Amino acid sequence: QVQLAESGGGLVQAGGSLRLFCAASGRTPSNYAMGWFRQAPGKEREFVAGIRWSGRSTYYADSVKGRFTISRDNAKPTVYLQMNNLKPEDTAVYYCAAGSLRSFSDYAATANYDYWGQGTQVTVSS
Repeated sequence: QVQLAESGGGLVQAGGSLRLFCAASGRTPSNYAMGWFRQAPGKEREFVAGIRWSGRSTYYADSVKGRFTISRDNAKPTVYLQMNNLKPEDTAVYYCAAGSLRSFSDYAATANYDYWGQGTQVTVSS
């Protein structure tokens, strides 16, 4: 079992920045690929960013490319999501997830992840 706990959400004005944290514990969390997802009211959960266990490869949804950066520190172990130039449409509950993923195409599907956190709310005002 891997336990995940997100933090760092909050209220920010459009154009501002936030940094989300996902603290992992339990069964060797550094062996897992990690992803960030978000879910806005009335919408399905969508992929935001993913990172391989080594941290050497990262993947992003087109909607956040160039604004968000995912990184990880396996020594802690913690995964980060740096969000810059936030827009009102980024408002959602953000979740981190862990899974034994193998290819790029695996990262975007929620069904491929084994463990999920409880989420942290991000609200961007216009």
